[in-house]
Amino acid sequence: MININLWDHNDNIAKAGKPVDKSEWMLSPQTINAYNNSTNNEIVFPAAILQPPFFNPDADDAINYGAIISVIGHEMTHGFDDNGAQYDGKGNLSNWWAPEDAKNFAALGDRLKAYFNAIEVTKGFHIDGKLTVGENIADLGGLTLGYYALVKSLEGKKAPEPIDGFTWKQRFFLGWAQVWHENMTNESLINQVQTNEHSPARWRINATLAQMKEFSEAFGCATGKMAVGDADRIVIW
Repeated sequence: MININLWDHNDNIAKAGKPVDKSEWMLSPQTINAYNNSTNNEIVFPAAILQPPFFNPDADDAINYGAIISVIGHEMTHGFDDNGAQYDGKGNLSNWWAPEDAKNFAALGDRLKAYFNAIEVTKGFHIDGKLTVGENIADLGGLTLGYYALVKSLEGKKAPEPIDGFTWKQRFFLGWAQVWHENMTNESLINQVQTNEHSPARWRINATLAQMKEFSEAFGCATGKMAVGDADRIVIW
């Protein structure tokens, strides 16, 4: 591992002063992940992520839209999160916002920070709304894009039948939940909320879905833990 890290360091140093190779990926094809690179104005999905639970060619469309399509939307939205929004269409760090738009965007971001700050994941430890705001914006935006892409795909068609008792709208949100659900030790959970820009998986699901009126309508949720009231709903993208 020391030799690998040394090689990687030297490889990066050797690139200094040379033209940027925009065809180079930051992840290997075997890595189950994806990313938005603002300086290249690109989103990248290695081959390995295109398998269940992210994408299953044999699955219902609603499941796939809730999973891989919403993840694609997540990476697209990173171009317009608190960090990506600072870059222009050519990948340059340049302010392209009208002053009033920038003010409103910052205010919405502050509301989302406060929303996640209030979430206690285990006794005495809360999600850091400032640390996670970029990922939380991307989750909310990605789910919105994924949901309305699915709605668009069904225009002029007969509504899909329920499967295992779940409507197509419910299956969309189950697709998102299947992507992120996981088991964590309490120690790992504490470490994540202090060091990781992603909210823990349970709240990437529950806290984000509670912000979506489409979710509360699909499952008939009354205002509460899984459905914020209209006055508290945060819509950024």
